[in-house]
Amino acid sequence: MIDVNELRKGVTFELDGNLYKVLEYYFNKPGRGNATIRVKARNLRTGSTIEKTFISGNQVAEARLDFHNSTYLYTDGDTYYFMDIETFEQYGISSHVLGEAAGYLKEELQVKLTFYNNEAIDIELPTSVDLKVTEAEMAVKGDTATGVTKKVTVETGTKVDVPYFVKEGDTIRVDTRTGAYVTRV
Repeated sequence: MIDVNELRKGVTFELDGNLYKVLEYYFNKPGRGNATIRVKARNLRTGSTIEKTFISGNQVAEARLDFHNSTYLYTDGDTYYFMDIETFEQYGISSHVLGEAAGYLKEELQVKLTFYNNEAIDIELPTSVDLKVTEAEMAVKGDTATGVTKKVTVETGTKVDVPYFVKEGDTIRVDTRTGAYVTRV
């Protein structure tokens, strides 16, 4: 059992027979009474999100997880397939469980698969990925000095805000935690 005060972004816990990963964490200490901890969490099996409020001092069941370094192989409609680097076993994870992480997956990307009772339930992406820009509007001369941004589409179909000087065919580095442009590669 873990104390709800230890629930932070990225922590996985069990509640009512379901497995949840914390997406957001809020701590509230009113002038009187007990402190409350409000979490927004994603169900790792169904992909749905819940908001739950706990009173400070409550406990939830700790999830025992295993991690395996893996390589992203391909997608087959709604399922994304990964191969364990050491055992060469392949695992599939549904797109609704991956959520926004699916927008950063490209072939041969190294990720860390999360397992619960020998079932692949989640992935941990590297902090940044390099993606090729497939669609970008043209920049107008003179607009690049003001720090204006535009939306471009990268090879995975994700849209990213970038500076005006980025053009189609460029490779950019994107932060997977925030979805923000980092630099041109």
